[in-house]
Amino acid sequence: MATRSQGVLDKMTKESGVETATLKVFRYRPEVQTEPYVQEYKVPYRRDMVVLDALNYIKDHIDGTLSYRWSCRMGICGSCGANVDGEPKLTCASFLHEFKGKEIKIEPLANFPIIKDLIVNIEDFMEKLDHIKPWIIRKEETPLEKGEYRQTPEELEAYKQFSMCINCMLCYAACPIYGMNEEFLGPAATALAYRYIADTRDQDHEARFPMVHDKEGVWECTLVGECSVACPKGVDPMLAIQKTKILGATQILKPPRRGK
Repeated sequence: MATRSQGVLDKMTKESGVETATLKVFRYRPEVQTEPYVQEYKVPYRRDMVVLDALNYIKDHIDGTLSYRWSCRMGICGSCGANVDGEPKLTCASFLHEFKGKEIKIEPLANFPIIKDLIVNIEDFMEKLDHIKPWIIRKEETPLEKGEYRQTPEELEAYKQFSMCINCMLCYAACPIYGMNEEFLGPAATALAYRYIADTRDQDHEARFPMVHDKEGVWECTLVGECSVACPKGVDPMLAIQKTKILGATQILKPPRRGK
């Protein structure tokens, strides 16, 4: 139910002519009721407001029970993702004026178990990230006094794009394969695995190859490409998956070494 503050806002906006935006927000409060429902809120409209601003207004002034994740409000932390009008987006980067004149439907990210309201369970995603070992592995460490592990600009360019991931999980919400098979390694984890495979400083490519090429790895992907469309940072996970497939195929086609 809308609170008394919502009624006051409605009255004020009618009397003053202040513009409002209408949000229809998915609610799921298992401690109160077992079935989810949609709750409508009206918030003051400003052209520079983003969906996250609207959610924060609701939380602060209308309904303190609304639950969602957010942190930086700068498109960096990746924690504020939600389905906005049916598309996975960062709520801090989705402006209300993009939806002016229509009700905005806000739902939790698809393909994840819902904990409460717009908060989803991300444990499966975090386990996949840990699985691909997202750090530089060195078989031989160089002493600090000998300096950095140097790279050419070309070597950096080979993986830089895939290092821009902010783990927002929008690509998983957009991926139809992950929606049907939660065992699929998925877009972001594969892109990050490729980022280290392509990094010349890493010395354990063999450890990641079996992870990305097993039956639930890159070969599950049918290259729909929705992951790359949804990515707010231009990582292009589909490209990383395709590059990983090519690496795997060329590795298989290499002739075996003959013994001396």
